[in-house]
Amino acid sequence: MKSKFLAKEARLGIFMISPAMLIIIGLMLYPLIYTLYLTVADYNVLTGVNNGFTGIEKYVRVLTDSDFWNAMGVTMYFVAGSLVLQTILGFIVALFLNIPFKGQKLLRAVMLAPWAVPTVVNAQLWNWILNASYGALNKLLLQIGLIDEPIVWLGDPKLAMNVIILADTWKMLPLFVIMLLAGMSTIPESHYEAAKLEGAGFWFSFRKITFPLLKPMLLVVLIMRTAQAMRVFDIVYMLTQGGPNNSTMTISYYTYYQTFGLFDFGYGSALAMIVTVLTVGIAVIYKKVLKSDDIY
Repeated sequence: MKSKFLAKEARLGIFMISPAMLIIIGLMLYPLIYTLYLTVADYNVLTGVNNGFTGIEKYVRVLTDSDFWNAMGVTMYFVAGSLVLQTILGFIVALFLNIPFKGQKLLRAVMLAPWAVPTVVNAQLWNWILNASYGALNKLLLQIGLIDEPIVWLGDPKLAMNVIILADTWKMLPLFVIMLLAGMSTIPESHYEAAKLEGAGFWFSFRKITFPLLKPMLLVVLIMRTAQAMRVFDIVYMLTQGGPNNSTMTISYYTYYQTFGLFDFGYGSALAMIVTVLTVGIAVIYKKVLKSDDIY
C-alpha cells in the first residue's frame, strides 16, 4: 500500500515539474543541440539549404584562424585583468565593510548602486567620462596638472582594453563584495577569538581563517564572473566595437561579427562551442585549486 502511495506521489511530482522541465529543454537544451548541429553541418540558416555534414572542418578552421587566437588573447587578458582586480578590491572592500562602524548599513546599500545600473547605461556613462574631447576624466587630469594634453583613452590600442576593464570593475565589484560579505557572515566569531588569544594578528587570521572559509563562496563568484567575462560583449560593443586595431576584439564580439556581420552561422556556432568548453574547463580548474582546506 505504501509503495503504491509513493508511486502515485512520484507521478504527481513528475507531472507538477513537467512544465518547468519543458521550458528548460526549450530554452537551453534545444538551442545547445541546434548550435552543435550547425558546427558539423553545411547548413545555410537564411536559405534553409543543407549540403550535408562537414564533420570537424569548422573546428579546424577556427583553430587555424589567427583572428580567433587574437580574440582569445584579448579575451583572456580581459578575464584575467578583471578577475584579479575585482577579487583584490572585493576582499579589501568586504573586509572594511565587515567592520562594525556608524553608517555601515548605509555604505553597504550604496555599494549596490553600480551593480544596479544597466550595462548599456554603464557603457554610455564611461563613454562620456573617457571622451577625448569633452570627457570628465581628461578635464580632471588637466586641471590637476597630471597631463598636458587630452588622452584618447578609447583610441589607443594600449589603453582601450585597460579602461574597459576599469569600467567593468566599477559595475561588477559590488557582486564580489556582496558575495564575500555573505560568506564572512557565516564564519563563527569564536574562530577569531581563539586566534586572538594565541596572539594572531590580522594577516594571520585572514590567511588561516577568513580566506580558507571563504573558498567555497569565492569559487562560486569566480565561476560566475569568469563565465560572464568570457562572453563580455555589450560594453565592448558600446565603447569600441572591437577597435582600435582589434585590440578589444573579444571572442564574444568576434563570434557576433562572424555570425551576424558575415552571416557565417556555422563558424559562429563553432566559436561559441569552443568558448563553452573552455569556460567549463576553467571552472573545473577553479574547483581543484580552491578545494577546501583545514583551518589550521
